[in-house]
Amino acid sequence: MRRPFAGALALAAAAALIPLASPASATSDSVVIGGFPVDISQSPWTVALSSRDRFGGTRAGQFCGGVAVDRSRVLTAAHCLSAAVLGAPPGQMADLKIITDRTDLLSSRGKEVAVTATWVNPQYNSFTNAGDFAVLTLASPLPPSSVIPMAAAGDQAYTPGTAATVYGWGDSTGGGDYALSLRGANVQVLPDTACQQAYPGGLGGKYVAESMLCAGVSAGGHDACQGDSGGPLVAKGRLIGLVSWGNGCGQAGSPGVYTRISEVVKTLTVGR
Repeated sequence: MRRPFAGALALAAAAALIPLASPASATSDSVVIGGFPVDISQSPWTVALSSRDRFGGTRAGQFCGGVAVDRSRVLTAAHCLSAAVLGAPPGQMADLKIITDRTDLLSSRGKEVAVTATWVNPQYNSFTNAGDFAVLTLASPLPPSSVIPMAAAGDQAYTPGTAATVYGWGDSTGGGDYALSLRGANVQVLPDTACQQAYPGGLGGKYVAESMLCAGVSAGGHDACQGDSGGPLVAKGRLIGLVSWGNGCGQAGSPGVYTRISEVVKTLTVGR
């Protein structure tokens, strides 16, 4: 079954509050599969989205990931801000914050910054997952060191076979084992033909190369999962993808699918 990867959905505290997101949007709420511990200093642009009112304090309210692309703006997945996940429009979430510069969600390191505005891509299609991105505006700016550049169209970081890393606090096993500390998983950018073969349409989902890219390893075992949605896929020091959807977590022949950042760059340049 094709699943969204929004992270809080697998939390026991949230189970009574929210159903699984639409089967068409495979959000990553879980810890990175086949991953390794990462100190936030190695990935300072990675942030956690938090609402304790909605998801409780067990994991500091973390429900999705995000990535700082300038000092006052964070990118995340559009499905993370859906009513299916939040239970209300994001503008009604009084305690919506991002957690920055914190490896362990329950530590006192770093800070929590309020979100003052949200913008969801109006072209986002919740059935196909195309255009799965949103922008959060922050109440106070992050330091310049917390910002990662976005890879525009034609960047070599999109070349198939390029080594990449996905980051998140999601499910680390695919069995609901959510991490408290940040993790990363090493994957490779895959050719569009392989992604189209894995997701030709129907119940398994359809890969659309114009707005998506996929990454993984041929044998499986390295992937984003539930709770990682909206988190960054990074290659050659640039942001190339946002965790979006997939068929299971870390399964051979079912790579993770990401929002293609070159399309985000184009949309933000033209539309905002």
